[in-house]
Amino acid sequence: MYPGSCPDNTLCTSPVSCDEYQCTEVQTSYSYKSPYCRQVKDTTPSPEGYCTCSINVMNPINWPCSQALLNYDNFFVNTSNGRNPLPGFYVAFSNAACAPSSAFESFPANVTGVMALSLSPSGFLVSLDQPPLKRTFSLCLPSTSSAPGILFYGNGPYYLLPQSNIDVKNFLSYTPLLKHPDSFGYFIGVNSIVIKTKSIDIPGNTTAKLSTLEPYTTLRTDIYNRVVRRFSMVTKRYPPANPISPFGLCFSTSTNGTKVNLKVPDIDFNLPDGKKWAISTANSMKQITSDVACLAFVDGGATSEHAIVIGTYQFEDNFLLFDLENSIFGFSSSLLRKKTSCANFNFTMDSG
Repeated sequence: MYPGSCPDNTLCTSPVSCDEYQCTEVQTSYSYKSPYCRQVKDTTPSPEGYCTCSINVMNPINWPCSQALLNYDNFFVNTSNGRNPLPGFYVAFSNAACAPSSAFESFPANVTGVMALSLSPSGFLVSLDQPPLKRTFSLCLPSTSSAPGILFYGNGPYYLLPQSNIDVKNFLSYTPLLKHPDSFGYFIGVNSIVIKTKSIDIPGNTTAKLSTLEPYTTLRTDIYNRVVRRFSMVTKRYPPANPISPFGLCFSTSTNGTKVNLKVPDIDFNLPDGKKWAISTANSMKQITSDVACLAFVDGGATSEHAIVIGTYQFEDNFLLFDLENSIFGFSSSLLRKKTSCANFNFTMDSG
């Protein structure tokens, strides 16, 4: 730590003081209070009269909580014309905390941090909120870890190969982006779920949470059972297999040594204003072993907080746009049907 400027050729952090407003904001945020975290210890001033800001940092996957110091930090973000990265960088000034290595034990080996894309006043998006950029971000997650996805901040245009002259926004449908009390998350309204023309009724005013923390879409038990029952009826031609946790409906993809190519009906989320988010085979079926594939929806329990939580497997190769200025959510459904994918952004630098 170095409370002033950083000496040359030295790696150091710039701590937030315990009496600065950033420290108070983080420590008093309602999203900060968690039963998994113990109370932060009061910090005492150093002999020079400088005190640091102790905060809790929490692994959002399995919820262990650790204490760390809140710092000022700079993030260098590529600028882009929507087709390629440009040589210039944008410097985002944000707060960050250095978590202990134990906080990352449940993550893949190449994960080095957690970034909040929520509406939290302490989230990373706040540091990008600068004119002339619109308060809009887009997320496109790849279906393989061997290729990078893309996160845009700004209102586009956005291009993915090989269709280098077609703005991906042309593929999007839009629905209102909703807020939920006591949450910095993102929600959309869902009127019904349709599988092969048959509508599965869900309670009125149901909202679905959009979550990058859940690997698969989670449904409250009453909705889950109806979806599984209907899906089982329209997939009778495929031999069943014993369920593999956490899934409840699985199929054999091998018959007498011959691989079976599963092609199942779409699962359509019918949204307000007649819009439809189609979940195709690539986002509804998960190959678990060489011989078994499962419906990638999970039973969230009878008393789950949210009736529907749409998870990252259903995000893969879907272009998602969050217009925070106008509270609108844009979605493409599967880009594979448009002959492109989230791995197809051209990361070659445009030198002009």
